[in-house]
Amino acid sequence: SGAGRGAAGRGDVGGARRVQSVEIGPRPERVSGDVYAGLRRPDVLAIVSLPVLASYLARDETTRPDGFVIETHGAGGHSAPPRGALKLDADGDPVYGPRDVPDLAKMAPLRDQGIPFWLAGGTAHPERLAAARAAGAAGVQIGSAFALSEDSGMAAELRDQVKSRAREGSLTVRNDAAASPTSFPFKVVALPGTLSEPSVQADRRRVCDLGYLRTPYRTPKGALGYRCAAEPAAAFARKGGDTAQAEGKVCLCNGLLATVGLGSRRPGGTVEPPVVTLGQDLGFLTDLSPRGEPYSAVDVVDWLTGAVS
Repeated sequence: SGAGRGAAGRGDVGGARRVQSVEIGPRPERVSGDVYAGLRRPDVLAIVSLPVLASYLARDETTRPDGFVIETHGAGGHSAPPRGALKLDADGDPVYGPRDVPDLAKMAPLRDQGIPFWLAGGTAHPERLAAARAAGAAGVQIGSAFALSEDSGMAAELRDQVKSRAREGSLTVRNDAAASPTSFPFKVVALPGTLSEPSVQADRRRVCDLGYLRTPYRTPKGALGYRCAAEPAAAFARKGGDTAQAEGKVCLCNGLLATVGLGSRRPGGTVEPPVVTLGQDLGFLTDLSPRGEPYSAVDVVDWLTGAVS
């Protein structure tokens, strides 16, 4: 829907026999009158892993975004699984191959239509920015370099641990295929005291009180409900979920908020443990923080654009 109107959309609902339309209320005008009636719809950038997905979305004006981010599997957070049958390495991380490398030449028709694209995943370097623009990209999307800057909301002690371990060569960033309740691979930085440790995960009482990653399902009575594979397994099963899918799932909602110092305090005084996600290429630290020194977001931009002396 446009700005100022109720939100409605079509999507998959677990337990439903077909794709269904759902409207989410209340309508804005019932809350604020015509205050928001003149708002312009914000630009939407779709994150995809391959040009073929971008072309598919761009075919129809109802799904066509204002631009695309072509994100490779090395990027932080969630990433697309490999094409074809899922294969895992010895650490349990997905194995990617040549079919997962985006052919940027195939983005040319969309760019010629006025739909820009940006590259993401291991792009934090001046030479990679230049290469992206030479390939037709409008620029790059960068997360980890800013996440480890002093302007980031990440807890300072976590930032310092990451930079120290990266400098020592002991930092590990897994692309965990099982951690996320979304079932998409998710980058997890191995740090003590975080949900990267099985013992910390086991000691945490499972609770779903934020619900940012919940998915809708149709109840036996036909109502719309919500469930999450990271919620208590018994509750997930009562809602029709497969308990096997709940095994090993990490509550990213609570964990990521704890990473920025907003972890919920539980009865007994315990605080939700953090989970840190970053991209798998942290080579930018060699230039930005060679001895672990702090740097700012401005330093990142200056370095990328060649504005440093």
